[in-house]
Amino acid sequence: MGTHVVECSQKQEEGEHIFRSRYPPVHVPDNVTLPNFVLHNVELYADRLAFVDATTGKGYTYGEVERDIRRFAKALRSLGLRKGRVVLVVLPNVPEYAIVALGIMAAGGVFSGANPAAHSSEIMKQVEAADGKLIVSDLPTYHKVKDCGLPVIILGEERVEGTIHWDELLEAADRASSRTDHITNQEDEIVQQSDLCALPFSSGTTGLSKGVMLTHRNLVANLCSTLFSISPEMIGQVTILGLIPFFHIYGITGICCATIRNKGKVVVMRRYELRAFLNALITHEVSFAPIVPPIILALVKNPIVDEFDLKKLKLRSIMTAAAPLAPEILNEFEKKFLDVQVQEAYGMTEHSCITLSHSNQHIAKRNSVGFILPNLEVKFIDPDTGRSLPKNTPGEICVKSQCVMKGYYKNEAETSLTIDTKGWLHTGDIGYIDDDGDIFLVDRIKELIKYKGFQVAPAELEGILLTHPSVEDAAVVGLPDEEAGEIPAAWVVLNSKAKESHEDIINYVASTVAQYKRVRVVQFVDSIPKSPSGKIMRRLIKEKMLERLKEGT
Repeated sequence: MGTHVVECSQKQEEGEHIFRSRYPPVHVPDNVTLPNFVLHNVELYADRLAFVDATTGKGYTYGEVERDIRRFAKALRSLGLRKGRVVLVVLPNVPEYAIVALGIMAAGGVFSGANPAAHSSEIMKQVEAADGKLIVSDLPTYHKVKDCGLPVIILGEERVEGTIHWDELLEAADRASSRTDHITNQEDEIVQQSDLCALPFSSGTTGLSKGVMLTHRNLVANLCSTLFSISPEMIGQVTILGLIPFFHIYGITGICCATIRNKGKVVVMRRYELRAFLNALITHEVSFAPIVPPIILALVKNPIVDEFDLKKLKLRSIMTAAAPLAPEILNEFEKKFLDVQVQEAYGMTEHSCITLSHSNQHIAKRNSVGFILPNLEVKFIDPDTGRSLPKNTPGEICVKSQCVMKGYYKNEAETSLTIDTKGWLHTGDIGYIDDDGDIFLVDRIKELIKYKGFQVAPAELEGILLTHPSVEDAAVVGLPDEEAGEIPAAWVVLNSKAKESHEDIINYVASTVAQYKRVRVVQFVDSIPKSPSGKIMRRLIKEKMLERLKEGT
């Protein structure tokens, strides 16, 4: 990419380096809730398909989506759901998911998505931490929520004794007289833009999971910033893959809400399996696929991909976020999928979803996570001194905008550590901005390995390990060491034909990096544990590595 004519603006404020978007601010409408914002103009697209199940073909048109959001909101109010009360949604990705989430919000409730793959004790913890009042689930997941002590609404064909059936509930809402509508006319029950609408739980990869309080305004503002470059002729044209979990902030905001706003189509995938994934891309003519680095790795390295005729793909771009993408894997992907544009993005739950991204007007440089979106201010600070830093100098990324969460639910101590007194959200990620306003992620503060005072980025070493032909996957963490403070150590997944020893892998990395960056310990494993959003679970790996070392295995 050449240099860009338009530079991002920078202002000096009390000696601070603060960076703004190269694009003018965008208008964020007042007094509109998230459901009303995304359903804008829906009547013009009533017969168009909004959500379709990749496997069964079951789908919902925009007319049905709007109708069922209203019906579910009415049903929840008739069940006595009051404004501000939390409803937990424990579902895999299903075509009804967005209807459920937006119906909760339209009723004045607060949507809190939980991972259906979580252990029942983890779901119980979220129910308690969120003060949940109601659960929405399905039959395969019901056994995990049945002992939570809350009423449960069940989606699907089956009836379960002691639960409320989804279809029957919506039918009852149709029959309900206007007697339930008086609730919405009470002053305290009118849904305001400043009200909470979502309480996702942050991924917990760097600490205990915390409820993130997001308002209608936060999410509307985020969509206005991220969708600023969508031209009128693109409305209704994009088919997006709905594989990222919808309980994750990117799934619900970046996929479901953004697509409803733009009247595109979401091809919903319940779980990832490579053949089903490729089949869905080809059969449903998916044009845009937000995925995670482990899937890109599979597309590059797995022989299953060769079973498919890739010429049939209508895929125009993929977006990867949640974890850094190794440059080496990006190169391989681009060679194999010539016409597919790779966009890396960066976001966090505490910022309502996307923070930095690419647009049709400007694709940032390779390996950049994008540029600053309109309405956002960004600065990079020295983690030790708190001083803001100029261009091309890595520091902790801090962001200020209308998308910043209200705080962590019932956790003022953690809130004050994350949002400072001037309203800056401290991300815990290290990055820098270059002369053209493109931002590059270096690593997480908490994940940087300090070897004899030198900082070693795990993502860099993982990228190198992944270039080895025998390596399927890898994760690098810092292990405590008396002399060095910390040493880089790797978990490595080898392919079935591999004959390499631990020593071979250590030497392979050593041949391409500075002495202080060398991997000192290698352990072979069958798989790398990752969160649903694709982040490597480093704390877990560190614990297991230390256990193995103690046992001498």
